[in-house]
Amino acid sequence: MDWRDHGILLTTRRHGETAAIIEVFTEDHGRHAGVVRGGTSRKIAPILQPGAQLDVLWRARLEEHLGTFQVEPLRSRAAAAFSGRMALAGLNAAVALLSFCLPEREPHPAIYKQTEQLLDLLGQDEIWPLAYMRWELALLEELGFGMDLSACAVTGATEGLAFVSPKTGRAVSAEGAGEWAGKLLPLPPCLRGEGQAPDDEIAAALRTTGYFLEHHLAPSLGHNPLPDARARFVDQFTRRL
Repeated sequence: MDWRDHGILLTTRRHGETAAIIEVFTEDHGRHAGVVRGGTSRKIAPILQPGAQLDVLWRARLEEHLGTFQVEPLRSRAAAAFSGRMALAGLNAAVALLSFCLPEREPHPAIYKQTEQLLDLLGQDEIWPLAYMRWELALLEELGFGMDLSACAVTGATEGLAFVSPKTGRAVSAEGAGEWAGKLLPLPPCLRGEGQAPDDEIAAALRTTGYFLEHHLAPSLGHNPLPDARARFVDQFTRRL
């Protein structure tokens, strides 16, 4: 059996003397692995860079087999990724999280499209952190751990929302938080798609999305902790504050 799809390369590892096993996030077939024969050759190895957009043809005798990939490059993002430390750290964080949390062979076309758009912004350091934060928020939503930031869980108010409950993911107003404010997560306006999103707000928003990735999503998958690549990106970003 076989299928053809477009995909984003997530990981590559050597297999035997000349082959490579790659993991690709495809639009219609989800996160999928396969062997690329000759994947370590001078011709093919430069194509197999994390974040690369590929046309892939997968073949296997049975569906449950690992199978093999034939790959053709559609778009390389290497130049953008190596344009600076922020870009490289951001790319590594995104592909590591996808490899970490996406169920194998389960299509997620919405987050695929958003990932494609995010990676096309590589190298644009002024807008990348906000785009990345929104992508993490979308990833949580896609995998069933989205936040309800529409109204205060305590008072029902839609104004003055300042916190997020770490247990429920629901918004809490300053009034509703009361003495529990110190135990809640920050809800900066940019997390609700509002305001000008200065860097300090984005950093606060990443603290909140990171909490739900680490304490809700990761345990549900039996994984812990999150990939180090995410922490490295956040560290790289916060250095410019």
